[in-house]
Amino acid sequence: MKRMKMWLSELTLIQQLLTIIFLFVTIFAGFVFVFLTPAIDRFSETEMFRILHNSQESLIRYFDENPGSTPQLNVNVSETFVIDVLYDPARDEFANISGGTVIMELKDEIRHKTELDASGTQDYMSTMYRKGDDGTMVPSTYLYAVTKLKDGRFLVSIMTENYRGQFRTSLVRNVVAVNVIFVSILFVLLIVWVGSMLIPLSQITDYIQKLKNDEPDAVLNVKRNDEIGEVAKALQDMEAELARQNRDKEEMIQNISHDLKTPIATIKSYGESIKDGIYPYETLEKSVDVIIEHANRLEKKVHSLIILNKMGYLLDNCPEGENLDMNSVIDKAVLSLRVIRPEIVFRRETKEGVMFHGEEEPWRIVIENLIDNALRYAKTYIRITLKERELCVINDGSHIDPEKAEALFRPYEKGSGGQFGLGLSIVNRVTTTYGYHVRAENLPEGVCFRIWRDAPKKEKQRREKNNRQKNSAAGA
Repeated sequence: MKRMKMWLSELTLIQQLLTIIFLFVTIFAGFVFVFLTPAIDRFSETEMFRILHNSQESLIRYFDENPGSTPQLNVNVSETFVIDVLYDPARDEFANISGGTVIMELKDEIRHKTELDASGTQDYMSTMYRKGDDGTMVPSTYLYAVTKLKDGRFLVSIMTENYRGQFRTSLVRNVVAVNVIFVSILFVLLIVWVGSMLIPLSQITDYIQKLKNDEPDAVLNVKRNDEIGEVAKALQDMEAELARQNRDKEEMIQNISHDLKTPIATIKSYGESIKDGIYPYETLEKSVDVIIEHANRLEKKVHSLIILNKMGYLLDNCPEGENLDMNSVIDKAVLSLRVIRPEIVFRRETKEGVMFHGEEEPWRIVIENLIDNALRYAKTYIRITLKERELCVINDGSHIDPEKAEALFRPYEKGSGGQFGLGLSIVNRVTTTYGYHVRAENLPEGVCFRIWRDAPKKEKQRREKNNRQKNSAAGA
């Protein structure tokens, strides 16, 4: 089976279609010979005996009304391929009523069957061998129906195999013709269907090739509502997103280059001036402080780039469940950052014993980035709340544009003031890796960055049940 799948996967769609049609025709031919042909044989045999019974009906009525009489030849106009004879066992005589003559061998068999004295109509099929003109024995098959009349005689209707063979051949031809027409229509429809897929797939291939070669005229016009249309739309969306990210990356690199260039140039110029005995900023101590300040800025930007790259390879290798005490992580982050703006008041509304899933270092980077971002915009205070599966960092700064709130956590997204903040990208990568969500929300008092994790299904059901019980009790 695996080899078959591998072989099919190497074929084109047209080749796969032709293979499927060939297999279908082969299976259909096997079905015709194994199942359909015997069924047609049984049907044709049943149909022939039905014709014989119909041929006897009017004759039986005639003999019931005229017992003991012998009708003249062709009194009952029957089918030319049916031979009707009347056999009188008392006289051992055969009288032809319609049709041709009956061979002697068949008459002997009819005599034997009538000796069984069976009531009603009995159906028989017999093969007789007669010597042909060339001296060989030629088989002839007969189907005949024997009915015992009220006067003791037997009405026998006989049909040769020739008519049955003609009927069977005609039936097989009709069935095969219908199926051939059906397969032909199916083949045409499949060709049209595969062609309707090949054209857009070819367009998609050309589109991807043009994107690969960075050709400016890469346009994809596939107007379909099926899966191929969804793939085409996804490719267009991907191309638009990649183009946007590339533009943002180029702009970010330019901004980062400029941001790195400024402190490097300052450090270099101040160092050269001090070496020459000149103090650019009044005294040696103040000039060195400027160098240290720019070195810190440079270190912070480089550190952010390293962390962003490192978090791109972060994996969730922690054991299942919550095993990290978030209060201790918040304590360390607040202790290291509150000195940046001593005038900002930190408010803590944290529940003891709250555990999160993940490792300490990535979560500490997340909280430090959120606090650092809050310190940049806060007016008077920063409030940190912590409860089961939820962490919020709130500041009383200006509201975020709702149109930009969803895009803040994308890599290389331009933030407020036209700067490319990398901190929120790091936050998004860590939280999604550990199975949490992050969102920026506008509050009446300012802005909230909320991190939360969905409750397990069983606990969610338990909470919903408890809420229903509380509502019922309140209603009572």
